[in-house]
Amino acid sequence: MPVPRFDFIAPATVDQAVAVLAKGGRDTRVMAGGTDLLVRIRHRMLFPKRIVSLKRIPGLDTITFDKNRGLTIGATALLADVAAHPKVRRYYPTIAEAAGSTANVQVRNMGTVVGNLCNASPSADNAPTLMAMAASLHIAGPGGSRTMALDQFFQGPGLNALAPGEIVTAIRVPRPPAGSGTAYHSLSQRGKLDCSAVGVGVMVVLEGQRCTGARLVVGACAPVPMRTHGAEGLLIGQPMTDAIIRKAAGAASEETSPITDVRASAPYRWKMVTVLTIRALTDARKMARRRQ
Repeated sequence: MPVPRFDFIAPATVDQAVAVLAKGGRDTRVMAGGTDLLVRIRHRMLFPKRIVSLKRIPGLDTITFDKNRGLTIGATALLADVAAHPKVRRYYPTIAEAAGSTANVQVRNMGTVVGNLCNASPSADNAPTLMAMAASLHIAGPGGSRTMALDQFFQGPGLNALAPGEIVTAIRVPRPPAGSGTAYHSLSQRGKLDCSAVGVGVMVVLEGQRCTGARLVVGACAPVPMRTHGAEGLLIGQPMTDAIIRKAAGAASEETSPITDVRASAPYRWKMVTVLTIRALTDARKMARRRQ
C-alpha cells in the first residue's frame, strides 16, 4: 500500500519551523525521528499534508551537562546517544537506562527522547524517570519561549499541552541532590521490544535512613503517566525500611486506574505496580545510600 503523499519541509532554524507549523495548522506535523509518525502515516492512521523535520536545525541534537544547570537533551538527540552519553550515564544513570531499554536498536538509532514524550503515550518509557527527576520542557512557539514542568505536559492518550505552532526544543533535568537515588522498572510481553504494560520511575532523597524527598511515577496505568502523591507522602519523613516501601507500593497501586487491553489486564497491572514499585524503591534506596 503506497504512503499518502505529503510535502516535506526541513527548516534551518527553530523560528522557521514554528512559522511553518503555525501557518499549516492541523494538516502539518512536526517530526524528530519519525519512528512513530511515519508508521502511523504508512498505516493510514494520519494524513498530514506537510511534515516539518527538525533534523537540519543546528544544535537541537546536543546533550549537555552543567553542574549548576543540570542536564539538557535537545529535541533531536537520539535515544541511543542519550543511553551512551558518559555524563548521562554518570550523573543520570536511570535516564540512560530508560532510553537504552526503549523499543529496539533500530528505533533507538532513529527515535528521540523528546519524540517519545511528545507522542504522549501513557506507556512512554522515558516519561516516568524524567517526571520523577522533576524534568521540564523548553518550548518555542509563535508567542516566544516558555518552560513547562513535564508532569503538566500530558493531557491524555496522544494529547499534550503544546499550543498550535509550538515545538519542544529541549528537556532539562536538574542535577540530582546529594543523597538521592533513582530507578526505573518496566515490563512488557516481548521483553521490552513493545510498549510497556507497566512502568515505574522513582527518585528518593535520604538523610541518614530518613526519606526527605520522594517522587514516584507510574506509566501505562492511567490516561497519562502519573505521580502517586499518596504513596510519596507515606515515604517522606519516615525511615526507608522494607516495611514502608511495601506500604508505599501498595498505596501507589491503589492510586492508579489501569484498563484491560491487548498488553495486560487491569488486575494484572494493579498487582505489577506493587511489585515494580517495591523493586524500584529498593534500588533507589541503595543508590541513595551510596550518594550520601
